[in-house]
Amino acid sequence: MDTDILVIGGGPAGLAFARQFAGSPLRLTVLEQAPPETLQHPPYDGREIALTHRSAEILQRLDIWQRIPANEIYRLRDAKVYNGTSDYTLHFPEPARARGGKTDRLGNLISNHNIRRAAYLAVADTPNVTLRCGTGVKTVATDKQSACATLADGSQIRARLLVAADSRMSQARRQLGIAADMHDFGRTVIVFRTRHSLSNQHTASECFFYGRTLALLPLEEHLTNCVVTIANTRAHELLSLEPADLVKHIQTLLRGKLGEMEIAGTVHTYPLMGVHAKRFYANRAALVGDAAVGMHPVTAHGFNLGLESTDLLAGLILKAQRRGNDIASPALLEEYNFKHQLHTRPLYHGTNAMVNFFTTDTAPAKLLRGAALRISNNLPPLKKIISKQLTG
Repeated sequence: MDTDILVIGGGPAGLAFARQFAGSPLRLTVLEQAPPETLQHPPYDGREIALTHRSAEILQRLDIWQRIPANEIYRLRDAKVYNGTSDYTLHFPEPARARGGKTDRLGNLISNHNIRRAAYLAVADTPNVTLRCGTGVKTVATDKQSACATLADGSQIRARLLVAADSRMSQARRQLGIAADMHDFGRTVIVFRTRHSLSNQHTASECFFYGRTLALLPLEEHLTNCVVTIANTRAHELLSLEPADLVKHIQTLLRGKLGEMEIAGTVHTYPLMGVHAKRFYANRAALVGDAAVGMHPVTAHGFNLGLESTDLLAGLILKAQRRGNDIASPALLEEYNFKHQLHTRPLYHGTNAMVNFFTTDTAPAKLLRGAALRISNNLPPLKKIISKQLTG
């Protein structure tokens, strides 16, 4: 074999997975199509990633967290959900510590490019991991004995296990014959930072307005990331505006909750699509990150689930290696699939159902949406369950 584990995709999930094997005798090769400069200095892409306490622990253990600038790890104190034009909120306060008292946050917000750069730096310091950038993968195939990737230049790499981490539109997943549930929400995501005169109080807000949804992610006290989702057929109404006018539109939509607002950077857009693989493995192959599950961003589970997939799969592989067992045995891969499916499938379908409910703007739905917030606010057990999911 050319390597023990071949990872397709050098994004945050693929790199975090590779870093799990620091100090292990296993050899890993990570293939990434982007040039090395992009991994060393990833550009800002508008995405701010909400990380649970569990995710922070994983990143700290992998020596990735320590490589992120401390002043760019933003506190997410609490969260509120609004419906329509009502000021009534479903409130999720800071979680209580197990031994009493409170933490000072639900979680943390970190820019995607900072996570990518820190993950690259950690992997670059891992001797048993080879990172090959600027390398396109043409095909992947597996059998009961090995996995093989054919590169764009015609060369091949054989491994004991192949791990696909190449995005929610994963070509490796398709070539492995793994089907997936795909949900196109028919919406466009528009993201940009704003500075404002009033404090955001480090509170995240999810505003289900009629016709569009607005998420406010607090960074600094007077700096907030705005995430607008709007139907594809109406996206031009916002994208045709100058950035300054776009921010003024948001200021009006918020009825001045953040005071005077101005643009603080560039505007980025993304299609909104969710995906959940029917299974997370094939012969000598497994899926992690978005190749396994790509979530709607409303519940901020996406990268957190991706990190959990790397932690779970790597733990099973390392355990098998220590015992001298096959690191890609059917039993191991089936165990990974069962445990990760058990966690992700209810979240995926539950999130999609919630989004459909809170973006339906018929008169009866508007009434039910408001009632759902009030009922949830007054059911402590339900709020506790949701808060545990938010914090990880």
